[in-house]
Amino acid sequence: MKHFDSLGVMIDCSRDAVPSVERLKHFLSVIAKMGYNAVFLYTEETYEVEGEPYFGYQRGRYSMEEMRELDRYAASVGIELILMIQTLAHLASLKRWRAYRHKIFDIDDILLIDEPRTYELIENIFATLQKTFTTRRVHIGMDEAHHVGLGKYLDTHGVTDRYALLLKHLNRVCEIAEKYGFHTTMMANDLFFNMSPGVFCSTDVREFPPEIVEKIPRSCEMVYWDYFAMEPERYEAMIRSTKNLNERMWFSGGAWTWNTFSPHNRYSMKRNRIAIDACIRCGVRNAFFTLWGDNGAECAYEAVLPALMHIAALADGLDETEMRARFSEITGEPFDRMLALDLPNYIFGEDVPVESPYFQHSACNYCKTHLYDDPFLGTMSVNFKQADPALMAAYSERLSAYARASERYGFLYETQACLTAVLEKKLMLAKKTRALYEAGDREGLRTLAETDYIACNERLEIFYRVFRDQWYRINKTYGFEVHDARLGGLMRRIESCRERLIAYADGKIDRIEELEAELLPMRDTYVTAWDEMISSNPV
Repeated sequence: MKHFDSLGVMIDCSRDAVPSVERLKHFLSVIAKMGYNAVFLYTEETYEVEGEPYFGYQRGRYSMEEMRELDRYAASVGIELILMIQTLAHLASLKRWRAYRHKIFDIDDILLIDEPRTYELIENIFATLQKTFTTRRVHIGMDEAHHVGLGKYLDTHGVTDRYALLLKHLNRVCEIAEKYGFHTTMMANDLFFNMSPGVFCSTDVREFPPEIVEKIPRSCEMVYWDYFAMEPERYEAMIRSTKNLNERMWFSGGAWTWNTFSPHNRYSMKRNRIAIDACIRCGVRNAFFTLWGDNGAECAYEAVLPALMHIAALADGLDETEMRARFSEITGEPFDRMLALDLPNYIFGEDVPVESPYFQHSACNYCKTHLYDDPFLGTMSVNFKQADPALMAAYSERLSAYARASERYGFLYETQACLTAVLEKKLMLAKKTRALYEAGDREGLRTLAETDYIACNERLEIFYRVFRDQWYRINKTYGFEVHDARLGGLMRRIESCRERLIAYADGKIDRIEELEAELLPMRDTYVTAWDEMISSNPV
């Protein structure tokens, strides 16, 4: 029994990586067989807009012809291709260009409401979309604009009712969308629940004043997004609250690909089972699941195919046996084998449940925090529970075997195999270094510098090349310059630390200042940004 009219996948095309047209077509063909009939391309400004040459400039944006090609192909496999744009916030990349910086921004990454140039840009966006997509619906974003009206708008207009401001802008955007034939818009619901940063979800059903509800265009469908909850009552309450804004609504969950090199299929499956059951009970007929690429898009979007198959099976009423059989038939991969792509984040063992303290915030990204952990600062690892490098060696051997056995997805396993090979040496590097330094063992530090430090960089070089090959296989080449800088910087830093250890062992320097500093408790088990992992200094 099919529980959803529209079942979709959202692919992030804005966080460094823009999927290549050919590989994206392959992905569409796979998920169409799973039962998906909608795909959202999340494009902040990675698509061509006529009259806006700096929109997506040097970002690998899709040309109008590429968008038409994707639209045609999606239709041929039974998928409605929908663009997920931003018309209020999340447009920080535009601020680097003088053509936009001082004219259309209020504060942060939020557009300036009531500014004519803002609506000229939005007009140009919809005029372009009308020429490239056959769908007549579009997701207009509007999420996380927490400080709307508190910057340049406040300076110009004074204190304003910010809900009224949001509604005025929403109506203006929906009017422009209607003008260009987009009769249905969709927007994230979070600002209606909380104008300030923070958790907006609740287990209490919320009623909204008539003066808010009446001013929401009926053509604008609400999207309740939640990637974290484990409580059925939270999903059910938020669904009922969202329906109080507009009965026509979507649910948006997550198949976790963000802030990490490795996917979180198991974590996603645990939460999505609860979310989908709640949607079915509450009569939600439309849902899509997001593949975000926050902070570098290191994780290949195809790596969460098991989580996507699990979602489709729940939506279609398949049991576990039927799900595994269908997955193998569609992908050529055993379902459980592909779950092994999760392994680099399981640094405390494969059997650690997702509800354990080690995943307490959300899907922890240990493979990234420990990869980028500075050998001398040790911020991400030294005060944290000791992990076992032997696990990484075993994971690497296992993933390498899977890479050799997989005809279609060997490159995904190879990337994770090379990553775990690095982590075998890198996982404990800061701990070992500090322990030897505190023991005054100069010869031990020399040995460590001449073994683990060298081996770590040798393995990093291999991982870098394999990761680059994966990127070029599935994405446009734009965006990898970020990883050239990050991984290249990591290798240079490891070598720099190695040289200082040798100098210390030789008596050329009498101390290593970083290793003498008292280490304070780790800030969090879940640090998301690369710049927070590598240093406490601004980057």
